[in-house]
Amino acid sequence: MTENTIEEKKSAVSITEAAKINNVTRQAIYVAIKLNKLKATKETTRWTISLQDLEDYKAQKYSRLKSVYQGELLFDNEKGFFSVNQVAKMLNVPAQKIYYATRIGALKAHRKGAAWIIHTNDLKEYQEKHLAKKTREQQVG
Repeated sequence: MTENTIEEKKSAVSITEAAKINNVTRQAIYVAIKLNKLKATKETTRWTISLQDLEDYKAQKYSRLKSVYQGELLFDNEKGFFSVNQVAKMLNVPAQKIYYATRIGALKAHRKGAAWIIHTNDLKEYQEKHLAKKTREQQVG
């Protein structure tokens, strides 16, 4: 092997390695290649992906946190807008509990497109009501 070939090997990874680096399945990497979202070359039977192309893919990869609705960022945390999953993580509860709270009206949420948006003020109100209820239950019990 020439020195140039060794350097090329170090700067390229297999589909399996790319999947591990991106924390996705091998199938997700195959799909990205087939959709021309990730550049890769096929040498006989194996795909190789340059680390630079993998970085470029990671930078442009879809993220729900980058979702836009009518020109505005959906989950603009700086403006106090959060997704159901973000709120669930903040409260350390399952996302289904947050969906249930919105369904029964205990937590106000607004729909923008296909996404549910929860504002910080609505979250604080829910926490106050929810925590006040738990505190009362503990005092009674």
